[in-house]
Amino acid sequence: MVAAPLTLRSIQTRAVEIPMARPLGTSAQTMNSAPILLIDMQTEEGIVGRAYLFCYTRMAPGLIAAVLTDIADALHGERIAPVDFSSHLPQRYRLLGAPGIVRMALAGFDVACWDALSLAAGLPLASYIGSQPRPILAYNSNGLGFMPPERAADEAEALLEQGFRAVKLRLGRPTAEQDLAVVRAVRRRLPDNVALMVDYNQALDGEGLFWIEEPTRHDDYAGCARIAAALATPVQIGENFAGPPAMAAALAAGACDYVMPDLEHIGGVTGWQRASAIASAIGIEMSSHIFPEVSAHLLAATPTCHWLEYVDWTAPILAEPLRIVDGMAQVPNRPGYGRVLGRGRYQTLRHCVRHR
Repeated sequence: MVAAPLTLRSIQTRAVEIPMARPLGTSAQTMNSAPILLIDMQTEEGIVGRAYLFCYTRMAPGLIAAVLTDIADALHGERIAPVDFSSHLPQRYRLLGAPGIVRMALAGFDVACWDALSLAAGLPLASYIGSQPRPILAYNSNGLGFMPPERAADEAEALLEQGFRAVKLRLGRPTAEQDLAVVRAVRRRLPDNVALMVDYNQALDGEGLFWIEEPTRHDDYAGCARIAAALATPVQIGENFAGPPAMAAALAAGACDYVMPDLEHIGGVTGWQRASAIASAIGIEMSSHIFPEVSAHLLAATPTCHWLEYVDWTAPILAEPLRIVDGMAQVPNRPGYGRVLGRGRYQTLRHCVRHR
């Protein structure tokens, strides 16, 4: 699909911290709020392409915004062409190194480009990239962090509101016995037809789990392959894939049963499409990692579409948060992907910056 030509004018960023309705507790830390970088790409034609990035720490938004400043300076006056940009922009940062902060900035910029193009075409992003909006099966990934077994079971039941038929539990406590007690408490409380996924850093088999995420170090593909071959429970990896080549290497090693790329690590919309083609070529099911608003559109165009990971972290500031009906994400049938700010409660970490 070809939209009217658009020309990059400027990029605006704003870092905000949004309180989480349910804290996210992992073996590394407990997060009570989500540090988010909002990105608005202005074009000379008046179309604004929007994106956001989850920044993990409060220091990261400023670093990412600095890279976006450089991108805006380098591409000022250029025609918006995200596929071309994804080919030559990484070369600009080759000496600096593309992973991490730079990769996140490039992904956010890529999403903003695709959003602008789909807005200019008057099409939902899903339609613009060759599919159409449709309901996407989602699991509730809010909360279920480190807490006592019965409290976790209570929260798991609460997460089934809106018709969810799957939830995800965080593991990685000091002992396997503690993790096992939580898994069993949650599994006993959930109906048999509700899937339970776990995000874990060790293997845990035979407990009625739908999948285990990253049973060993995420880039140890040989180790993942040995574990996947030994387990009856499927192994899911991918949130740390540093671009489609990393995903291709993992699949070539037989490292997993399922994949779940992360939008800001795989390379935005462009990177996702390339990853989707890899997954489709070998027939492996592909899910998403956070960013549900954009990922729902991308999964609608993914031949091996599996599960959408649903988190509500940005819902408090969106005019129209992603709707879940009977456990299915409703991809909005309106131009773009849907990141329009409404009134919400958040703390500004850095004032809006206009580049150029």
